[in-house]
Amino acid sequence: MAKKDYYQILGVSRHAGADEIKKAYRRLALQHHPDRNRDNPEAEEKFKEASEAYSVLGNSEKRQIYDQYGFEGLRSGGGSDFGFFADSIFSDFSDILGDMFGFGGPFAGGRQRRGPRKGSDLGLEVALTLKESFLGVEKEIEVERERNCPACDGSGSEPGHSPEPCRRCGGRGTVRVSQGFFSMSTTCSSCQGTGKVVSHPCPTCRGQGRQRERKKIKVTFPAGIDEGNRLRVSGEGEGGRQGGSPGDLYIVVRLTADKKFQRQGNDLLVRLPVSFSQAALGDQVSIQTFEGTEKIKIPAGTQTGQILKIRNRGFHQINRWSRGDLLVEVQVVTPRSLSRQETELFKKLREMDVARGQSRLENDRLN
Repeated sequence: MAKKDYYQILGVSRHAGADEIKKAYRRLALQHHPDRNRDNPEAEEKFKEASEAYSVLGNSEKRQIYDQYGFEGLRSGGGSDFGFFADSIFSDFSDILGDMFGFGGPFAGGRQRRGPRKGSDLGLEVALTLKESFLGVEKEIEVERERNCPACDGSGSEPGHSPEPCRRCGGRGTVRVSQGFFSMSTTCSSCQGTGKVVSHPCPTCRGQGRQRERKKIKVTFPAGIDEGNRLRVSGEGEGGRQGGSPGDLYIVVRLTADKKFQRQGNDLLVRLPVSFSQAALGDQVSIQTFEGTEKIKIPAGTQTGQILKIRNRGFHQINRWSRGDLLVEVQVVTPRSLSRQETELFKKLREMDVARGQSRLENDRLN
């Protein structure tokens, strides 16, 4: 069968530069690499074709020979296809394929890591009320995660049996695959890189060695914890593999709105409704907070929206001794219904206000 044009295989023109050729090969390698297209001979063949084309066009010396003499010139240049390659083209494949698939280069012969591996970390959101974040709370939360099967201790084999070395890769976990002009090590598809196969599957986990589990754990949220804060619970993530340590559980805090209180940084804000008389004459009132009762003095002449402060009664600052403040925002409330006596009093007050206003106008004219 006649070989295809290398430029046509990579989809570039005969005037394409080195960078354009490398980008074209990288795109095709990502699309058709055997590790991403298992049991797809057509994709594997396209990968081989692209690799062969790049091995020639990616090398200036071989490209020049190919442009002048075609395939015959390449074959006569070194006796064998593989021996004709220069070291530079090896490094190019290593840069491209190693970056994509973590081989450390297709000629490095590296194996997939088969030693102890730490389990994956897990993330979880937990909603707290404003009171819980203010005082701190211990909550029991449920975590769903993957752990080693308790029956086979993660081996996947029925108790009394052990996994056997993979016959295809000889227990190495990798196989060497010929890709046109070069060969490379890739993960064994029979054992998925473990180097072992399970001939007597564990009935509990069906040979997987892993099981999903739900576990309830108690987590302490410290006083002062805020929206978006993250707690790490060590060892409560996914279980490790091959004897590796488990991952961690990360908990992100979300705060639910409170009808009465708001958080402003480390300060606790509460709105206090007062009457006209309290605002005008002043008063001392009690406020119910998350910690109990607080007394606060309302100065005479207090205006609506004015902030009164009680120091060190706000949120605790985590890992510090200091605290925020309790902020009391005064809201002067207009009564909606009045008794007959209150109506008469407010009429008299209005007359006095009008008289006071006229007196001020008269003084302004004289001055």
